[in-house]
Amino acid sequence: MAEITAAMVKDLRTATDAPMMDCKKALTECDGDMEKAKEFLRDRGMAQTAKKADRVAAEGLLGIKVSDTFASASLVEVNSETDFVAKNDGFINLVGNTAAHVFTTGVSSVEELNETSYETSTFSEYFTAQVARIGEKIVVRRFATLNAGANGCVNGYVHSNGRVGVLVAATCSDAKVAEALAPMLKNVAMHAAAMKPTTLTSKDFDPAFVEAETIGRIEAIKTENEELARLKKPLKNVPQYISASQLTPEVMAAAEEAIKAKLLADGKPEKIWANIIPGQLARFVADNTTLDKELALLDQNYVMDDSMTVAEAITKEAAKHGGTAEIVEFVKYEVGEGLEKKVDNFAEEVAAQMA
Repeated sequence: MAEITAAMVKDLRTATDAPMMDCKKALTECDGDMEKAKEFLRDRGMAQTAKKADRVAAEGLLGIKVSDTFASASLVEVNSETDFVAKNDGFINLVGNTAAHVFTTGVSSVEELNETSYETSTFSEYFTAQVARIGEKIVVRRFATLNAGANGCVNGYVHSNGRVGVLVAATCSDAKVAEALAPMLKNVAMHAAAMKPTTLTSKDFDPAFVEAETIGRIEAIKTENEELARLKKPLKNVPQYISASQLTPEVMAAAEEAIKAKLLADGKPEKIWANIIPGQLARFVADNTTLDKELALLDQNYVMDDSMTVAEAITKEAAKHGGTAEIVEFVKYEVGEGLEKKVDNFAEEVAAQMA
């Protein structure tokens, strides 16, 4: 049996970043053979990772990589079991390396990512080795890459806590406008991170979702009005609709007819109706598109100038540079969204270990 010296343990730890006792054990098991010890640690890390497979990883961080030319960008979510590990420098570096590798390779799935070459092995082997060092379940949950295309622009933003991130892509009338629009797109990404839209426009809503929301929102306003009436306070307007996706040509025609009937009943001269109707129709649309203003990115009031919607702000910015632009896609991630987090009972855990 070869003598295992402190220098050997130190060298193996430097090479693998594994815990000191694990390095000593590996060298002992491998009779002092450094290469076999490295292999031992790698296999042990894979085995430990497999044991963690049924544990929930719902914490973590987002990583982002944007090209210098703003032609493409990638956003990655890597999950850990605890928020404590998410603050670890090793984990932070792992997230950054993963985002950069996704961006460089252009892969479209986690399975494809795992098979790509990374340094001297595969990305899967690299990732497994990092997981073994950090010591808890870590997974690449999802990622997205947006490509601008001709005369396009992409930018993104990850909040300082690393838990909310957004990519935004726009098409522009020419390359000059695309280049000038990059800072604005980062601001729009920051807007989306704060305002949490779920769709780009009202056209993207599921009709069943809109129908259910309509019923719920109208009933909520009616209930609130009952309390306002009891307090003798002004009542809120009860809308007929909540999204532009419901405002068909027939609905708008009926709304115009109702406005005309009201103007006639109020004795307004017909010759001035043309000056009044557009404003009242605009008010009708505003009152009946509350869902869009909450959840559709382009219809939200832009946080940096709430006198305009996001769509209007983009149009105005592009016009400054002599062209046009339109946001065509966005991706928003929040760490752990949709995952059920495990709630640990410390007392039960201790009791179970002592039983």
